[in-house]
Amino acid sequence: MSIPIQFHKSQVIQGLRYHFIKQSEIKGLLLFVNVYAIITAVLLFYKKIRPELFLVGSLLWIVLMVFFWFLLPWLFYRKTNMFKQDWVFDFNSTGASLNSESGSASWDWSEVTRFFESPLFFHVYFAPKSFFILPKAHFSFEDQQLIRGFFNKK
Repeated sequence: MSIPIQFHKSQVIQGLRYHFIKQSEIKGLLLFVNVYAIITAVLLFYKKIRPELFLVGSLLWIVLMVFFWFLLPWLFYRKTNMFKQDWVFDFNSTGASLNSESGSASWDWSEVTRFFESPLFFHVYFAPKSFFILPKAHFSFEDQQLIRGFFNKK
């Protein structure tokens, strides 16, 4: 079955946000900063520390969120030509392929190491940092169910 794929900038940036926030390194860093902020807030409440330590943690949290939620997805989109091309996604029970004017890729379903869905995309991973996003808007409901079945069967 062949499905034409076109990417829209705002949707791709939202999908990349999900990709980056789901990375274990980023989750761990955000967890550490949140725990630091909670501990410093409690210590500030009991007047055990000065407010500057709490403000440093808060500022660090804001900077990290701006970087991971806005800057990193935008920079990734800008440097990657893949999202600016039109693709054709072909799939069957054994595997899938992507074709465009500049190249093609094909894989068996067993080569997919991880898969998750965000509201707008299927996120397909072949290695921890090697991935592709497929816009769900181009798939009919039945095709979405087929794709989920192939990924879950693996």
